[in-house]
This record gives sequence, structure tokens and C-alpha cells, in this order.
Amino acid sequence: MVNASLGQFTKQLFSRIKEHQVTDLSAQLAYYFLLSLFPFLIFAITLLTHFDFSQDQILDLIAQYAPSESFVTIQENIILEDGARKGLLSFGVIATIWSASNAINAIIKSLNRAYNVQESRHFLLARGLSVLLSLAMIFVIVVALVLPVFGETLWRFFVAFFELPESLSFMFGIIRWILSLSIMIVVFMFIYFYAPNKRLNYKDVLLGSIFASVLWQLVSLAFSYYINNFSNYSATYGSLGGVIALMLWFYLTGLVIIIGGEVNATSNYFRKKA
Repeated sequence: MVNASLGQFTKQLFSRIKEHQVTDLSAQLAYYFLLSLFPFLIFAITLLTHFDFSQDQILDLIAQYAPSESFVTIQENIILEDGARKGLLSFGVIATIWSASNAINAIIKSLNRAYNVQESRHFLLARGLSVLLSLAMIFVIVVALVLPVFGETLWRFFVAFFELPESLSFMFGIIRWILSLSIMIVVFMFIYFYAPNKRLNYKDVLLGSIFASVLWQLVSLAFSYYINNFSNYSATYGSLGGVIALMLWFYLTGLVIIIGGEVNATSNYFRKKA
């Protein structure tokens, strides 16, 4: 338990966010996320089309998460002809792991700063950890993309097998959201536990993981609503509008990840102080 009032906790959290230059680190993360996006999409589309997924199905799944203008940019740049997919799987894997591990390195740096510790692990160990965390994130993202397709098929099977009324179909959306949130919490716990150069237990990272998972869902929904209803980046930035929207989304994502780590570090600070 955190022995502090909400006001004390919030004041300490905002002080740390300012002191640790969280906004600057979020911009760095946004750059690495953008750098890794298209190699990852090439890898994901090339891989999933081997399992009878069409490009349209995969892009439809991406559209559920990405803001509309960002999705148009992704769609225009990632369509692959059948012949172009051959040989791209290896390139996609290597390029994705390399660029994603740079993003993980930035997360490690930000979490070390959150706990006020220096990186003392051997370079190869730290780099290996970045690669492993990158692979874990890639796996989870692929699963998250595939899950809605298999989940809907499985739900229809249960409805037919148990002769459930169609009125319960709304339950599928609720279950899918809970499952998606649970997967995100586990991923954040994994990152917050292993990334910083500090011995922690899973209880130490639970609060920040839940906070980051819920906040990311809310931020993504709010940003998508804003983009779709109030903003027209294409009118302001022309052909770069989609890229600008994508960068802003990645910036907000990086901000959420780092603030989640700061929540854990703040909680740890008050536990030690008690």
C-alpha cells in the first residue's frame, strides 16, 4: 500500500515528471516508434498472410486502433503485391527488432531515471534485454491483431453450441475489451519489472501497469475522437498530415508508458518513506 494522500502522491508524481524531463523522453520514444512502424507492418502482413489472413483483414484490425488520418498514411504506404512479400519476412524481422530495441532502450533509460539509478548492466546484457523485450512486444501486438478475428469466430461457436440468444452479442465486445486490457497490463508489468536496473517484485509494478493500460485506452479513444471530429491535419500540413497525426499519437503513447513507470517509482518512494 502507498502511505500517502492522493494530493501528496500527485504532487510528487508531477514533480518527478518535470525533473526527469518526461516530455523530452516521450518525443524520443515517438521517433523510435515511427521508425519501427513500417518494418513491423511489413513483417506482420507478410507473416499473417501465410496463415490465410488477407491484407484487408489486417488493415481493418489496425484501423480499430489507429486514428483515421494516421491509418490513411499507413494504408497508402504498406500495401504489398503478392510477389513483393517474398523475401520481406526476414527483412521485416531484422528491421523491426533493431528499431524496436532502440525504443526499448529509450524506455530503459526513462525507467532508470524514474528510479534515480544508473545503468550498470553489461552492454551485451542490456542490449539482449532490449531484444527480448522487443520480441515480447512484437508477439503481443501480433496476438492483439489476430485475437479479434479468432475471438469472434470462437464467440459465434459458443452462441451456436449453447444456443445463446443474439441479444448477448454485446458481451463479446465487453469480453474483448477486458481481454485486451488484461494483455496490456501483463505487457506493461513485464516491461516495468525487467527494464529498470533495479530489483523489484510484481506488486511494485502493478499500479503503474494498470494506470498506463487504462490511460492509453482513454488517450487513444480521445485522440481518435478529436482527429475524426475537430481536427484536419491534412488541411494544415498537406500530405504530411497523416504522418504528423501518427507522430502525435506515438508521442502520447510514449508519454503514457513513461508516466506509468513514474507512477510505480512514486509508489516505491512513498513505501520506502513509510
